Amino acid sequence: MPVADAKAGIRRLCILGATGSIGRQTLEVVERNPDRYSVHAVTGATSVDRMAQICLQFTPRVAVMTDAASAADLRERLREAGSACEVLAGAGALAQVAGATDSDTVVAGIVGAAGLASTWAAVRAGKRALLANKESMVMAGRLLMGEVARAGAELLPIDSEHNAILQALPPDYSEGLSAVGVRRLLLTASGGPFRSTPLAELNAVTPAQACKHPNWPMGRKISVDSATMLNKGLEVIEARWLFDAAPDMIVVVVHPQSIVHSLVEYLDGSVLAQLSHPDMRVPIAHALAFPQRIESGARYLDLFEMAKLEFERPDLARFPCLGLAYQALRAGSDAPVVLNAANEIAVAAFLDEQIGYTQIAAVIEATLAGVSAAEPNDLGAVMEIDRQARDEATRQVIQRAPRKAA
Repeated sequence: MPVADAKAGIRRLCILGATGSIGRQTLEVVERNPDRYSVHAVTGATSVDRMAQICLQFTPRVAVMTDAASAADLRERLREAGSACEVLAGAGALAQVAGATDSDTVVAGIVGAAGLASTWAAVRAGKRALLANKESMVMAGRLLMGEVARAGAELLPIDSEHNAILQALPPDYSEGLSAVGVRRLLLTASGGPFRSTPLAELNAVTPAQACKHPNWPMGRKISVDSATMLNKGLEVIEARWLFDAAPDMIVVVVHPQSIVHSLVEYLDGSVLAQLSHPDMRVPIAHALAFPQRIESGARYLDLFEMAKLEFERPDLARFPCLGLAYQALRAGSDAPVVLNAANEIAVAAFLDEQIGYTQIAAVIEATLAGVSAAEPNDLGAVMEIDRQARDEATRQVIQRAPRKAA
């Protein structure tokens, strides 16, 4: 952290994916705590209107857009408004601002494999990285955690489940979970919109239905992942690396109310849980201020209002993607990279109505079987495996897509 900012107690933020759900909610927390945070850099995809609003309100020094056309549009709008914000474009610029010394804290909120390179750049620069991009840990968990140790970076999860586990673990958990008396990590899952839908009806599920999460407001891709519980499978893999936990120590529990966000079970029989309303500002605020606490803007939890809290075992016949994630984790090598890539292709095809909902798992399973295993030893190798898996998954989608009439 720059000396001047350290004395003032102000953290300088780089928010990757500022126009997305995580980015927007991070900015809401920042807005409530202007004496603690300043926004140095923001990145977005192609939403020029939203990015212009962010830049004019929070006055970052740098803004990055995905493509040159969006960047040119934003640059012109900001110039006309009298803003001196520098506007850049492209993946290289994303990594550049994530690793720049002008900021000390990076919020990694870009969805999917697209967020890996910028998360890596933040960690390599020794920053505090607030991780919402679980795909980075799924694809390169071993490498990323090694880089955290080498660079002296901090990696704090802002997925609600992993943040809950962090809050329920003792401060010295990095010495080893067994050494601090941890028996299991219990990741909760809402069960999504199809928790009780008859299995025979899942073939007819539409993208609109799959994107209608009962508890959390999320983007389309992550909403589908929640419906299939592949999202929870990715979180299992993420937990394995974040907390150095063996696969058998990580258990998924379906909890429809999304009030208990995860639990830690100890050897003495104690179970510690973190509870709050389903509001991502809670884990974001926790990670931003860690180890202190700040106001998040979330509604306080009234225990007297809750009628009941339910817990169930996940049904792998209903959620085969969760089983595939455990399979990939236990297989090791490049299997989690393949799992993630295949899922991104399959979900995109489902949202484009090229394949049915139940075919998402079929595409993932076939891709896992069709890509040979190899242990990636650097980021380049990870991205090459990702490319091969996407090619194979695309072939699997084409095989399953309905034939157009001649």
